[in-house]
Amino acid sequence: MRLDDKLAWRLARIALSHVEREFPNKLDHVMASAKDAQTPRALHPVFFGSFDWHSCVHSFWLLATLQRLFPNSSVRRTIRTLLNESLTVDKVAGECAFLVRPETHAFERPYGWAWLLMLQAELLRHGDRKAWGWNLRPLADAMAERFRDWLPRATYPVRSGTHGNTAFALRLAFDYAQVVQDAEFYRLLRGTAIRWYADDRDESCREPSGEDFLSPALTEAQCMSRALPPEEFRDWFARFLPRLAQGEPACLFEPVQVSDRSDGRIVHLDGLNLSRAWSWFEIASWTDVDEPLHKVATDAAERHLTHAIATITGDYVGEHWLATYALLALLARREA
Repeated sequence: MRLDDKLAWRLARIALSHVEREFPNKLDHVMASAKDAQTPRALHPVFFGSFDWHSCVHSFWLLATLQRLFPNSSVRRTIRTLLNESLTVDKVAGECAFLVRPETHAFERPYGWAWLLMLQAELLRHGDRKAWGWNLRPLADAMAERFRDWLPRATYPVRSGTHGNTAFALRLAFDYAQVVQDAEFYRLLRGTAIRWYADDRDESCREPSGEDFLSPALTEAQCMSRALPPEEFRDWFARFLPRLAQGEPACLFEPVQVSDRSDGRIVHLDGLNLSRAWSWFEIASWTDVDEPLHKVATDAAERHLTHAIATITGDYVGEHWLATYALLALLARREA
């Protein structure tokens, strides 16, 4: 299994099938009066599809990433047209206008914020299409500013395996800070990660919870790998998961079972398998090939990816977002 033209085409087709599908739709929308009752497309001129705002954002990330990595793909022109027509100055201004209302101060915090920054980082990698990133910049700036306002006030991290997970949000935001070379924002992210997680050790692991799509333990390690210099990170990681090379805690190593893929919460567990594969491949990339942990991590990643890759299509409650996590895992596999 490798990320080639054929698999890239499959992932792109999945995302293209729903990024402009307006309904069904789950809005994150606090209304102050009757006039705030509007359709998804009216509220969000760009990200109105894919069932919810954050899934639409990261589906755009998937498409932009594949458009860059597979220039000969048969869907490249379709993706380019979508990005040209969606990421316009006027439509992005409409997205920004939604955020002006005081009722939106916590809109998509922090998951959607982080994915929007991840999308912007990807768009800025497109040397021949910098207009996309330029047009989206006001929205990215707004999300970065929300991080700047919120992180100093966030006394404690959120350690859940769902959208509120703060380690995951920081992990994505680190990529953005690096691409845009925003040293001040990077220092804020780094200081917050250290404040929240530096003293963690000997993770016991109570995974999975019944609605997880992220591994709190592995995602925290990914976050700290971005926050600390390599040697400091190795020391922290050895304290945090000291028996990982020996297969402990065992709960991190075996794919989880999904009993009902038509249930929007239970199907999160397919995402957990895919995001764990991403995490394990990243862990493998931190190690030398002759280290015991390298093989342990690679084997665990392959098990989770093989178990989950066939689940990314089927019922719409999973199909509108799972391909993104498959792509995260496949990209990390290439690096590992």
